[in-house]
Amino acid sequence: MKAIALISGGLDSTLATKIIKDLGIELIALNTVSPFCLCNHRSSGGCFHGVSAAAKGLGLELVSIDVSEEMLKIVRHPKYGYGSNMNPCIDCRILLFTKAKELMPKVGASFVITGEVLGQRPMSQKLRTMRLIEQESGLQGLVVRPLSSRVLEPTIPEKEGWIERDRLFAISGRGRRQQFTLAAELGIKDFPCPSGGCLLADHEFSKRLRDLMQYGGINLNDIMLLKLGRHFRILPQTKLVVGRNEKENGQLLILAQAGDYLFYPLDLAGPTALSRGKLTNKMVEFCCSLTARYCDHNASKHINIVYRKLPEEKGDIFISSVLSEDIIAPLRI
Repeated sequence: MKAIALISGGLDSTLATKIIKDLGIELIALNTVSPFCLCNHRSSGGCFHGVSAAAKGLGLELVSIDVSEEMLKIVRHPKYGYGSNMNPCIDCRILLFTKAKELMPKVGASFVITGEVLGQRPMSQKLRTMRLIEQESGLQGLVVRPLSSRVLEPTIPEKEGWIERDRLFAISGRGRRQQFTLAAELGIKDFPCPSGGCLLADHEFSKRLRDLMQYGGINLNDIMLLKLGRHFRILPQTKLVVGRNEKENGQLLILAQAGDYLFYPLDLAGPTALSRGKLTNKMVEFCCSLTARYCDHNASKHINIVYRKLPEEKGDIFISSVLSEDIIAPLRI
């Protein structure tokens, strides 16, 4: 008997996978990759390395599927709406389960296991919602939740005797003490993302995403840019992103596209800033002054800021005044 284990690199999915593996079921680990994973939010590729380590620790083959473009479509127009922020949890779970169903015949799997705990997440792990997700993905009765199985109706694998129901668990609710205890009992010590999470459920990231969607379309480059720096809405169609450290300065340079403006100090320590959207000459000067605000200016009133529009390699210099916080604050996203 073979099953697909949905694995995120977090504790719950690792526990569920270990429980079923110990029952003698052959498992294929499946992970879907998107840019919205909270455990490695500076990366464009989510937390693949954590997932890879978890799969390796369990001795499983890992299948990783990039669903970034599909997730962007869901984020734009989720069928089942958002949670408290921009998290389309139900639609996201349906996508994940659908990918598992598509993989099943390719690897000869008969069912799917997941680390979901009844009642742990308010949007996607209520009983009615779990059943909806199974129905939408075509996996009715074929999703085993080892951590909560004994507080749920028996699944087909349990009814058919493929797995022993009395060796599964009855965990429910939002507490995690039982999972930590079980991890100790099963010898699981290293789980890089113990509580999981998604950037779409993060309030600050969601605020930036709403702003982006309000003023135009979104693509993967835009999403990656949302993870970096200080964001300012300069005009309805234009914003400025100011790097907070040397690493972010470098990442902004990588993400910069033709038509973007770059700003940076000529002879002082300070940030790289990226502006995306149309800029008048006056607004170019304003962006220079805003960039100067975050330079190591030592109370200097004027700073030389280099600016250039890509793909031009040569920039011009503007002698910038330093903007006060009361001017900047209303623009901050």
